[in-house]
Formats: sequence, C-alpha cells, structure tokens
Amino acid sequence: MIKILIVEDEKPISDLIAFNLSANNYTCTQAFDGLEAANLLENNTYDLVLLDIMLPKIDGYELLEYIKPLNIPVIFLTAKGALEERVKGLTQGAEDYIVKPFQIVELLARINVVLRRFNKASSILNFEDIEVNTETKLATKNGKALDLTPKEFELLTLLVRNVNITLFRENIYETIWESDYYGDTRTLDLHIQRLRKKVGLGTKLKTVYKVGYRLENSSDEE
Repeated sequence: MIKILIVEDEKPISDLIAFNLSANNYTCTQAFDGLEAANLLENNTYDLVLLDIMLPKIDGYELLEYIKPLNIPVIFLTAKGALEERVKGLTQGAEDYIVKPFQIVELLARINVVLRRFNKASSILNFEDIEVNTETKLATKNGKALDLTPKEFELLTLLVRNVNITLFRENIYETIWESDYYGDTRTLDLHIQRLRKKVGLGTKLKTVYKVGYRLENSSDEE
C-alpha cells in the first residue's frame, strides 16, 4: 500500500484530500504544521509527501530541505501561484507544483505520474471485490478473470483510480482513445454499458446527467 503524508494546515482541505486518496487505495497520514510533519518523517517511511508552502512553525521550503536527503518525492500544493514561486518550488527539488484550488482528479493523476517516475506506483488496484493488475493487464472479480477488451480494461482502470470522483465524458474519451472529443458519446456510452454488464457494476457505476460517469463504493449508494 502506498503511504502518503499530507502536510496542510487547513483541516477541511487536508480532510478532503485524505478522503479521496483513501478511497483510491492510498494510506494517508495528516500533519497540520511543518514541525509535526518533520517529526512524522523522522519516525516513519512514506512514498510521497503532499506539501503546502505556507505552514505554521516550519514552512514548506524549509521542510523540503529536510525531506530531500530521504529521497521521498514531494508535490507542492499551494495558493502561491505566481510563476516565480512555481519555478522556485521546482528548482528547489519538488517533483510537481499544483496551485489551489485544484480538482481532485488532477491531483490523483499528478500523484500517479510522480509515483511511476519513482517506481512506487502500485500495479494492483482494488475496488470492493474487483482487482485490476495494470502490469499484467488482468482484471478479476472474486478471483475470477474478467473477459475485457483492451479499451474496457483501460476504462475500468481509469474508473477504479478515481473512485467517487465524477469524470467528464470528454476527459474519459481523450484519455482512453487518445484523440480529441467532438461531442459524440456513442462510443464511450457503449463501452460503459458493456463494462457495467461484464463486471456487474450495476448502480455503482453512475451516469451523471450531461456530465459523465462516477464509480461509487456501495457504502456511498443511496
């Protein structure tokens, strides 16, 4: 299980990040100031740090200097969006720099890119009784292999990586088919229908009217 340290002094933002990352199979620890984060880093091992810059006690830049010898990748999450701040963050050693406010789906994508870069991304994704192995390209349900086409497998992987997050039709199409989206939903909608039936997702795979699709945990269903 990938372990992520979230260093963010605004608790509602930290809680929202932790909730969504936990729903996507990450183990999260939260720190609300730089000193608390430093103590956690001294006594624990993490695969990634999400780091605010403006923190009490020890700011993000100071903490980054402490983290670098540990060889843990860092993504800055900050309201400081000026070009010089982004350049400073990246040149001082952060792997990525995301300006608030941001979409959770973007954060998840950036996290996955950084983890792959450091060979830390898990090849096993889980959603309830479904397991997706991105290395072997095999998906199973209750231990039994699912008969999926390559595009269906990619679509399932995308949905499982973004549990409880609404994915826009155009973003799904451009990600899976790697071409521009021109408003024709037939190809995507047909693949969603087949995937829902083959995998037995039922009402867990929600259609969000005029927007896109969202895969939800059973506990979140009404």
